[in-house]
Amino acid sequence: MDLSVVWNHFIAGLNQLEAIKSAYYKKTAGIPFLYIEPAPGHGQDEIGKALRLSAAAAMKGKKLHCNTVFVRLDGPVYVYRHRFFVPQRKMFCCGNQCQDCIRLDPGGFKH
Repeated sequence: MDLSVVWNHFIAGLNQLEAIKSAYYKKTAGIPFLYIEPAPGHGQDEIGKALRLSAAAAMKGKKLHCNTVFVRLDGPVYVYRHRFFVPQRKMFCCGNQCQDCIRLDPGGFKH
């Protein structure tokens, strides 16, 4: 899965929200950092809600999760560490009778 498509959709969605004046991301040492300048009159609570809504829209229909951690306030810009990732648990039975088979997990196999 190409995460750049998800990131582009995520950033475009953020930039369309009224609570956000501008948003962009930059990778530093392989870690994606999100830089968000809020619109006047909007604070960190509105930014957090906007992040969750835009991330949910970008991940819709994909088996992805996201993790967002506030890092710092750099002048008027909020900096977050944000990443999209694929869950590390098995999502299908491979037929090799593995010990951690999803069929053996009572909550893992749904019809």
